[in-house]
Amino acid sequence: MGLFDRLRGKDHPRVAFIGIDGVPFTLLSEHPDEFPNFAALADEGSAGDIDSIVPPESSACWPALTTGVNPGETGVYGFQDREVGSYDTYVPMGRDVQATRVWDRVTDAGREATVMNVPVTFPPQRNVQRMVSGFLSPGVDKAAYPDDFRDALSEMNYKIDVNAKLGHDDDKTAFMEDARKTLDRRYEAFERYIDQDDWDLFFGVFMTTDRVNHFLFKDYERDGKNKDAFMEFYRTVDDYLGRIRDALPEDVTLIVASDHGFTSLDYEVHCNTWLEENGWLSYEDDDHDSLSDIDEESKAYSLIPGRFFVNLEGREPRGSVPQSEYEAVRDELKAELEALEGPDGNKVADRVVVKEDAFRGDHDDIAPDLVVIPNHGFDLKSGFKGHDDVFGVGPRNGMHSFDNATLYVDDPGAVIEDADLYDIAPTILDLMDVEYSRTELDGASLIQQ
Repeated sequence: MGLFDRLRGKDHPRVAFIGIDGVPFTLLSEHPDEFPNFAALADEGSAGDIDSIVPPESSACWPALTTGVNPGETGVYGFQDREVGSYDTYVPMGRDVQATRVWDRVTDAGREATVMNVPVTFPPQRNVQRMVSGFLSPGVDKAAYPDDFRDALSEMNYKIDVNAKLGHDDDKTAFMEDARKTLDRRYEAFERYIDQDDWDLFFGVFMTTDRVNHFLFKDYERDGKNKDAFMEFYRTVDDYLGRIRDALPEDVTLIVASDHGFTSLDYEVHCNTWLEENGWLSYEDDDHDSLSDIDEESKAYSLIPGRFFVNLEGREPRGSVPQSEYEAVRDELKAELEALEGPDGNKVADRVVVKEDAFRGDHDDIAPDLVVIPNHGFDLKSGFKGHDDVFGVGPRNGMHSFDNATLYVDDPGAVIEDADLYDIAPTILDLMDVEYSRTELDGASLIQQ
């Protein structure tokens, strides 16, 4: 019995959430002998693949997962969003998330939460007993609260993120060594504070899985030279998951989930190059490198991942498309995107989603007008520096997918069929007996009453 058990009574059910960023369900489910702890969790609880969100990008996914609402309410649509009424862009951080996080609902109910390494949570909140922010944080010294927690993490050589630049090297040895160190430090911190803290909700995320997938996923799917290193990394993830599960008290329900799926990457698609070549986008001069460089003749532009905006009069500073032509112009762009084919003759778009079908909320002014959900193999890029070709190959060989995200619930009463990312927050609250209004959330609890 650890200190945690000695401190707490058993008066409230508790939840431990472990995020495995970007892990596709089939990777785990199709290799039960390689990943016995995930297999046991599926056999003894509930497991399945779930859908992500539109768009399936981590900066948008984690705010949606942790709030249970869509980007129209969180106010975060991607890694880069644009200012209202401006061509200026910014990288959304924790303070930009405009919806209530699941741990805020827990603390508002008089319960305790420990939150570790969740993307898009910088700066760390002070209404939880401890938090270290994740992806996009500048470093542990500024990303951890309270001070003694920061000092403890520093002494552990805790790493917020892997050095992704190492993944650009053809030899992945240094990258995988750094990924393993990052994973090890994360597990050591999770293990310590799962045992030490007096929490009702533990919420921690392994993001290194996403990093490894970006640079080695095709090796896994197509038997490349780094497949063994990839599988060894995931055997370690499985081992750590098993240790965490074994360490949890009996009154804690474990949930393990990813924010999106993953698949092999064959082509990078330079969307703004395509728009320029097809007469949709032009620039004020040849030396362009940002959205603010587009000219008043432009009819559309793109931001990652696969978000397309009509250059609308009255909304954009140099909008060229009158409100009266908006629907027709958007329909034309949608049709051209749906028809776009890659060098292999396959369609780039699995589907093109109009904004009113994907988003609801108060942040319509910065919502994309169209979002392309690509077919597997086509990774949508949107830089403004210009590329010679629409289709190219970069250092990554894996990409996000909307389908095949992962969900495990250590409760046989969870029904995961037809679930999506929005269902996770209400499921956590239901398991913890924390009251909430069902109309507030876009998802629904997966626990059978």
